Amino acid sequence: MEVLLLYFLIINFAVLIIAGYDKYLAIKNKRRISEKALFSMALLGGSVGLLLAMFSLRHKTNKSSFIVKFSGIFLIQLIVIYFSLIHKI
Repeated sequence: MEVLLLYFLIINFAVLIIAGYDKYLAIKNKRRISEKALFSMALLGGSVGLLLAMFSLRHKTNKSSFIVKFSGIFLIQLIVIYFSLIHKI
């Protein structure tokens, strides 16, 4: 269980840093990190880190298509966690 917790801490911290770097690139009008990469990291368990980046850095909060896709990923993960806890998989 500790390994899983450590994994989630690392992936969420990494996503937060990468999203922050993407925000920096956006401000500097440089080539950006793709949304596909951000969504992939969220799917791998970094949803909380991306959510923190969205709120704390105001990153991608004006892009409704991003918010809808991210919300779908987050909702699916919440459902999986809910049923995992109920059925103790």
